[in-house]
Amino acid sequence: MKNIWILVLALTGFNLFPQAFEVKGTVFDDKNGNNHWDPGEEGVEGVVVSDQLKATITDDLGNFLMESTADFPYVFISMPTGYSGSYYLPKAGELKFPIRKSNPQDEFQFIHASDPHIDSLNLPRMERFRTMVDSLGVNFVIVTGDLVRDALRVNEGTAGNYYQMYVTETKKMSIPVFSGVGNHEIFGIERDKSGVAPDHPLYGKKMFRKFLGPNYYSFNYGGLHFISLDAVGYQDTYYYGGVDSVQLDWLETDLNYIGPDTPVITFNHIPLVSPGFSFQMFESHKFYGPQLLFQNDTLRHRHIAYNFKEVKKRIGKRAYPLALAGHYHAVQEATIAGSGTIFAQTSAITGPDQFYYNGFQIRSGFTLYKVKDKKIISRTFIPLNFK
Repeated sequence: MKNIWILVLALTGFNLFPQAFEVKGTVFDDKNGNNHWDPGEEGVEGVVVSDQLKATITDDLGNFLMESTADFPYVFISMPTGYSGSYYLPKAGELKFPIRKSNPQDEFQFIHASDPHIDSLNLPRMERFRTMVDSLGVNFVIVTGDLVRDALRVNEGTAGNYYQMYVTETKKMSIPVFSGVGNHEIFGIERDKSGVAPDHPLYGKKMFRKFLGPNYYSFNYGGLHFISLDAVGYQDTYYYGGVDSVQLDWLETDLNYIGPDTPVITFNHIPLVSPGFSFQMFESHKFYGPQLLFQNDTLRHRHIAYNFKEVKKRIGKRAYPLALAGHYHAVQEATIAGSGTIFAQTSAITGPDQFYYNGFQIRSGFTLYKVKDKKIISRTFIPLNFK
């Protein structure tokens, strides 16, 4: 029996007892903006630091010390309100996080975009999107997944080119872009099409991490706590909607570090709640596979997060005004009376510019949100109007 277990662990690549080691570093106020810790620059106290499993908080000198494991390759900070900067670093040596004080955040705007499906044909659409972003004077952009044309069913070279294209285009933006993982980012799992083996070093979500860092994380802006959830799982060769147990544990830890009166906004690709579900048929699609998969012994629709109640349990009674998602390429909203939460999906950046679905006209575009004193005061869908 012992030999059988050794064989199973070797085949799955699962380390039953991952080696723990210390991660330490400093978060500092990079006053001159050169990304180096210079004399006179002070540490920032009270910043939450995480390795996607555990979390800690910086002391009065901006220092942190945390026992970590090798499960995830990055350490990230939950950017505090009033600051901006890079939020993640690879686990290597003593980490230095340079952050800078930003303009006042009591009143701000952000864009929720989704599904750019970037490739060479969609580059003009991304350029149009970037031009519109610059003209609106927003503070940051959230992109809820399906960033690339396809990593599911192509080889490493093709998928990597798509990822690099996305990174290049978003770096051209003059404001922060917070990206989430979608089903099209999961590298190689449709193995009959991709020819990629499960033991490939970038298989699954490892390619996303290589190019874009942690696949779930959080940040604060204007007194709101934004959480990027990874709501895409995969089972054999098929993806489905859901939040895994490791991430749920992290979510609970993350929320323990914010005040009970801090409103929470989540963003992810496959929606937690969606009226689009009523339009979906249950028959298998000849190209995309079954619409239903068993999760925890229950048959679930693949395009809705099957365990949202577990996410909500972690959020608890906190103010939860907004849950953002993409995936359906159509603007839609849902709410549960008395909950105070709007479950909002935006449209897609990818084409076509417009089409009809179940009798409704669908437009390509994105949604602009305005926030004042921790409250969402308006939301406006803006068509891309590419043509």
